[in-house]
Amino acid sequence: MPAAPEAARTADSVRTAPRICPLCEATCGLTLTIEGTRVTGARGDRDDVFSRGFICPKGASFGTVDGDPDRLTGPLVRRDGVLREATWEEAFDAVAAGLRGVVDAYGPHAVGVVLGNPNVHTMAGALYPPLLLAALGTRSLFTASTVDQMPKHVSSGLLFGDAHAIPVPDLDHTDHLLLLGANPVESNGSLCTAPDFPGKLKALRARGGTLTVVDPRRTRTARLADRHLAIRPGTDALLLAAMAQVLFEEKLTALGALTDQVEGLDELRSAVREFTPEAVTGACDVPAGTIRELARELAAAPTAAVYGRIGSSTVSFGTLASWLVDVLNILTGNLDRPGGALFPQSATDKAPRPAGPGKGFALGRWRSRAGGHPEAKGELPLAALAEEIDTPGEGGPGALTDGPIRAVIAIAANPVLSAPDGDRLDRALESLDFMVSVDPYLNETSRHAHVVLPPPPPSRSAHYDFAFNMFAVRNQARYTPAAVPLDPGAMDETEIHARLILAASGMHGADPSAVDALAVDSTLGKAVADPHGPVHGRDPKELAALLTGASGPERRLDMMLRLGPYGDGFGARPGGLGLDRLLAHPHGVDLGPLRPRLPQPLKTRSGRIELLPAPLAGDLPRLARALREGREGTDRTGGLVLVGRRHLRSNNSWMHNVPALRGGSNRCTLQIHPADADRLGVTDGAPVRIKGAGGEVEAPAEVTASVRPGVVSLPHGWGHHRPGTRLRVAAADPGVNVNQLLDGTLLDPLSGTAVLNGIPVEVTAATAPTITTL
Repeated sequence: MPAAPEAARTADSVRTAPRICPLCEATCGLTLTIEGTRVTGARGDRDDVFSRGFICPKGASFGTVDGDPDRLTGPLVRRDGVLREATWEEAFDAVAAGLRGVVDAYGPHAVGVVLGNPNVHTMAGALYPPLLLAALGTRSLFTASTVDQMPKHVSSGLLFGDAHAIPVPDLDHTDHLLLLGANPVESNGSLCTAPDFPGKLKALRARGGTLTVVDPRRTRTARLADRHLAIRPGTDALLLAAMAQVLFEEKLTALGALTDQVEGLDELRSAVREFTPEAVTGACDVPAGTIRELARELAAAPTAAVYGRIGSSTVSFGTLASWLVDVLNILTGNLDRPGGALFPQSATDKAPRPAGPGKGFALGRWRSRAGGHPEAKGELPLAALAEEIDTPGEGGPGALTDGPIRAVIAIAANPVLSAPDGDRLDRALESLDFMVSVDPYLNETSRHAHVVLPPPPPSRSAHYDFAFNMFAVRNQARYTPAAVPLDPGAMDETEIHARLILAASGMHGADPSAVDALAVDSTLGKAVADPHGPVHGRDPKELAALLTGASGPERRLDMMLRLGPYGDGFGARPGGLGLDRLLAHPHGVDLGPLRPRLPQPLKTRSGRIELLPAPLAGDLPRLARALREGREGTDRTGGLVLVGRRHLRSNNSWMHNVPALRGGSNRCTLQIHPADADRLGVTDGAPVRIKGAGGEVEAPAEVTASVRPGVVSLPHGWGHHRPGTRLRVAAADPGVNVNQLLDGTLLDPLSGTAVLNGIPVEVTAATAPTITTL
């Protein structure tokens, strides 16, 4: 009997709370089960207006991720060479002293800022880094974009004048979908935010649509397709250029409503003339007849969309391939129409401005000091970070700094694993004068920091998807407050970022709310001065007083919603969006399907789609030379080329410390075709050596016909073997770092993106006495 009251209290303490999943780009709605302050379960939220109850293994493991015992619970400060526990006050004192010392001695560009992929999965990571960069005045910015999607940003910037104007396939309505280098059944999509991507592909097939997948691996996505083409890695741009050539040659172009919005059509026809199917078939290993069929089917489909991702992006011609994806959508009249590829309209976008000429998009406004790499979208290549730290001497013309980077701010970033040649970067980070990491873990990168500032678990943070709603396949807005209060002694992630900005800007010790207040004042000041905006001519102080929200970040979200395309305009549009409306609808507000928006999104100098911008026209001869010389990103001498792969239970290096997400297909193995395994004397499960330009690693072989002959596949994000980390589960089965096979010299010249796929490698059985060159 005495136990009953305790049982009752325990039962009473169990509750549920909605939470948007922050673990991949699908942004599914979850229903968390919470006992006290511990998340004990997660299921799909059937009432979520976007995901409708869908959940993947990552989302189902939210509680395990949230409660990982290896997460840091307080700041660390390096004393006498050792990272030790410290108070938040001590930590930010050390940050202020370390950063300002470097800035005062060497200038702001001597501080490098590195932003990792998780930044786009949190409110803090979306709201505060731009303010940090402005406060520091540094242009030494490196992000995960240049080992991922930067080619798409660059191609969109050049085509449409806006690097964030990225059209997404209308998955719910298209009749014909061509996927290149994408495996959304396992990745859940990328630059295309779509809960239950697998279900949408199955629905496409069920309604009589056609799915074609172009990938050197027979992925789970490829197994759903009507047609799978096992292309040679790195040749996507050639395939797409040949398809464009066929559309012109066979008079299949039909721009439709786009006709008056496009310029450069005749120039494009001339530019792709030599890329005939017969010319590229040997390079792509796709029959010329099949290439013609692909082009004809795309043109004949009632509606169609072309979508390319990592496999077509992180290659030598990644920007050209990304551009040609949209070229095909344009030439067939499928851009900006239902069932084709449409521009989403996020609720926190700026209110639409009148269509007309804009400022356009520029590349190479400055260059890195050591390698002379041009910036793209304000960023330098992540692959160049090590050389910017460890290379002495001054820079050349246009370089940012007169000397090396001497301090690094790494926010949710682990470039030792995600960038090429992690061994070199490992040594370079060790040589810094100062480093601060905002990271919940002591990982392969943060172990070098002088100060580590750990954010709380995701259940303790509010969530709104600023970035991913820009690429969502349906317009909607969802906000979830923190499901669990902060633990004693913890600091909210938004406050960590605000205090970091104050420490970096010389305002250390000021109230962190000042950062949000300044952001509000600046935004409202610009809004009232905009003659096309909803609050033109009003008093910014009056508008600020109308903002709701219990915190600075909530007030900023309220402001962005109210000024946005669906907002209430601070009363100018009654019934429009604001924070109060989202709080009243915890499962989200549906804003409707994607709709045609052109010409409004265009910001090119001409106010039109510029089909053949000069930088892209200037890079096409490189593609033609590679075709003529037989260097299409592949090795035709009989050797092997390397590609990466995605795992459903993983997201880069984030989740290898979660026991529930280990096992199954989530293994660090080298996939190799049986014919290549027989030729090399490799047996399934046996260790093999893989050697590239940057180094050598050893991994177990996985002999499988799912990868085409001549290609091997090793997943990204592994290599958890370095000392000084606190990742016990990951370290017990560390895997190997595929990026150590790269030396960082191979980059797509337009975007600065590292070439991670289609890399020549040598493979031998680990028991062999020597490594044989293939």
